Amino acid sequence: MDAESRADLIARPPAEEVVTRAELLELLGSSRAPRHYIGLEVSGFLHLGSLLVAGAKVNDFADAGCRCTIFLADWHTIINDKLGGERDRIARATRYYRDAFSMICPRAEIITGTGLYEGDPSYWEGVLGVAGHMSLARAARCLTIMGRSEDEKVSLSKLLYPPMQAADMHSMDIDIAHSGTDQRKIHMLAREAFPKMGWKVPVAVHHALLPGLSGPAGGKAGKMSKSDPASGIFMHDTDGQIRKKISRAWCEAGATAGNPVLAIAAHLLRDGPLDIERPERFGGNVTYADRAALESDYAAKRLHPGDLKGAVADALVRAVAPVRDRLGPDRVL
Repeated sequence: MDAESRADLIARPPAEEVVTRAELLELLGSSRAPRHYIGLEVSGFLHLGSLLVAGAKVNDFADAGCRCTIFLADWHTIINDKLGGERDRIARATRYYRDAFSMICPRAEIITGTGLYEGDPSYWEGVLGVAGHMSLARAARCLTIMGRSEDEKVSLSKLLYPPMQAADMHSMDIDIAHSGTDQRKIHMLAREAFPKMGWKVPVAVHHALLPGLSGPAGGKAGKMSKSDPASGIFMHDTDGQIRKKISRAWCEAGATAGNPVLAIAAHLLRDGPLDIERPERFGGNVTYADRAALESDYAAKRLHPGDLKGAVADALVRAVAPVRDRLGPDRVL
């Protein structure tokens, strides 16, 4: 596979942005196995976006010949007050994430913050170095990567989160920093600070986030959130819960922007066609093989929300049930 084909694979949906494609092509032309990384707080049960969508994108990197790393950021979880900051719960969550991603992304190496920091005696020197190239205002603006507002009053420890996340990338010697679009600010910080420190500058790749099931609020769609079970489909949801959540999801007729059911359908299309079953008087059965055709019919109201929801619910049950059953449906964090 040539560099252009590998770059196309890395840039395909759900990827939404590559910073920059020219740098990615140069990297792929000079390295057969560049180092990739995605970092996640171990802050709650995994949902479609945090496991299946992110995992599918990691597998694209692996298919493109990258050495993939999934970084389980247990210390960031503590700093961000997730899971009550309880070490035992965070350790259980870390094992749960490891089990889940080992199943979905078997070619990726999985490491923890604890393991990384214990193995790199120069790590904290790097954190201070990055922090030295940040203002307090820049650190505050980066609080959104933690799911916090930049004008929120926080403890000093939380301002260490951004320089730590940047130093993680350097400590792992990564070539490509990958995340959802919500982490873009930290990658831009790294790309600005690292040249000043003589560090390698990573290419940044951001994938689209699945919108929350409740739909747009104030004209803006919120994302699925591990802290809000009603916002998405979780890996431990039963078949009945999946069907109920999809049936109640926002899916306005003809609306494509911020439509969570359409976004889920687009992800499902990666694994094969989506079959819609409906009576002949309503157009009969139809099969969609690509996102463009599906969205075009939905926007033109040739596809009813109820028919779309039924097909997506059936496909989701088939996708989630094996993962849930292997992880253990009654897993406790």
